[in-house]
Amino acid sequence: MTIRRSLLTVAFAVGAALVPLSPAAAEPLESTPIYSYADAVRETVWVDTGLTSPQGARVRVAADIIRPREAQTAGGKVPVIMDASPYYTSLGRGNESQKKTYDSAGRPIQFPLFYDNYFVPRGYAVVLVDLSGTARSTGCVDVGGRSEVASGKAVVDWLNGRATGYTSATGATQASASWSSGAVGMIGKSWDGTIANGVAATGVDGLKTIVPIGAISSWYDYYRAHGATLTMGTPSALASRVENSAAANNCATVKSTLARGSPSSGDMTAMWRERDYVPNAAGVKASVFVVHGVNDLNVKSINFGQWWNALPATVERKIWLTQAGHVDPFDFRRAVWVDTLHRWFDHYLMGIDNGVQNEPRSTVEHQPDVWKDDPGWPVVTTPKHLFAHASSTAGVGVLNSAPPPPTEIPVWARFTDNRGSEYTWVTNPTSTSSARLIYSSPALTADNRISGTPRITITATSSSSAARLTAVLVDLGPSTIRNYRGPGEGITTLSTRSCWGESATGDSACFLDTATNKTSTSADIISRGWADLGHHASLDSRKTLSPDTPYKITFNLASTDQVIPAGHRLALVIGSTDSSHIGSAGYYPKIAVDLTKTVLRIPMTGSF
Repeated sequence: MTIRRSLLTVAFAVGAALVPLSPAAAEPLESTPIYSYADAVRETVWVDTGLTSPQGARVRVAADIIRPREAQTAGGKVPVIMDASPYYTSLGRGNESQKKTYDSAGRPIQFPLFYDNYFVPRGYAVVLVDLSGTARSTGCVDVGGRSEVASGKAVVDWLNGRATGYTSATGATQASASWSSGAVGMIGKSWDGTIANGVAATGVDGLKTIVPIGAISSWYDYYRAHGATLTMGTPSALASRVENSAAANNCATVKSTLARGSPSSGDMTAMWRERDYVPNAAGVKASVFVVHGVNDLNVKSINFGQWWNALPATVERKIWLTQAGHVDPFDFRRAVWVDTLHRWFDHYLMGIDNGVQNEPRSTVEHQPDVWKDDPGWPVVTTPKHLFAHASSTAGVGVLNSAPPPPTEIPVWARFTDNRGSEYTWVTNPTSTSSARLIYSSPALTADNRISGTPRITITATSSSSAARLTAVLVDLGPSTIRNYRGPGEGITTLSTRSCWGESATGDSACFLDTATNKTSTSADIISRGWADLGHHASLDSRKTLSPDTPYKITFNLASTDQVIPAGHRLALVIGSTDSSHIGSAGYYPKIAVDLTKTVLRIPMTGSF
């Protein structure tokens, strides 16, 4: 059977039809490493994006390509795995911060990550694209905007014969992609996966699948949380961090536009809307394989939740959710990841009927290295409305499904913004704190799973003209979790190496191994959300608060999937400025929360 698979794979890779040789040939197939990695074609093509720089020159993005030479010699065509990134010569990619390298003639030598080492011998081309304004591309860094989406889309178009490529950044000699089958899969972590989302939202033909890992779906939700300023820096500063020298000298106007479009007020602007891919998710035609950490405190998990929910029902999809933070699955579940990704690309890029599309859509890590499969995500839940009830201890009470009694008399709970941290607020859950409120459920009688995006409505007053609000969900009880707040965000990097594919001089297929980094806790934060109270009516414009006037605001908490074990309690913490994640509104307001008009909507299984 191994021989038959290899022969069929050869036939497919060079563009021949797959013809069953016998009933046994209908069994699952896979691409196998039959091409020489050492002899692969390595080249760079600069693709015209159709846009112009501030100086009026056409923008070309550099696409470094590695592809099997034997397929070209046989006159065949191969599919493409593409990673479009701003990081190839700045921060690098992967756990080892690998960067692109070139020989003295400018020919690409090292392709970061394992995609080239593993997939080129199996009949794929790997194309690593420098986003506009970075590395060897021209143009400007516009942080997820029109130019960067065009960087990826133009290369997909070129691979399908619809755009023009050149052999240099400024010359007139054209380069064709006659070797490309036109089937493209985009993959990448963080900013790279973000661009995959943005390109997919254009509905571009030829993009057959995307694999966004820890990816942004809305840049507003990377830098803001319902009007509150997240401690993520600024778009213009991020552009400066990755841009090449030409962009640094020529793109001041672009960075000024980024600065003007991201006011500290937290207002939604046209700049943010251009960088929100969720409204255009209806245009996605590619299959989607999402990977995200429910404890990702860089690209907050609301980004995967809203993207997933916005995808058309017709889009074939899969999702992996890990307890880790902003970590690539190659570093938290390596062997299973490589196998799953291999079968995913084989199916969607080579058309191999291996059944991967019929496997469980959802795989979630609820305990370190313990994974659960489900037919879909989020799992079927019964949305519950939970209410906070005061007790005889100030600022401490009960969380349950019993609504407050029908009365017009507010029940106020009070605290003061001390610009503290959620990690401090969740300690001593039975004690009064002047800096937060905490409401805990009775001990659960059975395991209860939260799957989806919680949402809270809070009615509150502020003694100042501006105020922040934070809502945190906590699993109270002894737990062993991935140490997502530690170095490695849930993994430890070892000194040993394992190899995934073939190596060549200057590009090794051997990568440092990793292990799970665990920690114990009695208060595990499982979801959090933030808001600026001045945006109670709209994200478009922050309003000045009238002191001691009640305002009702509704905002999302982080999308998540967690199991609260039997015997544990679920707690809701309400605070103001969570200094671990958001900036203050400039004051130390006294906050009063009306418990009769505050409700948590949470997707849960089981009874409560």
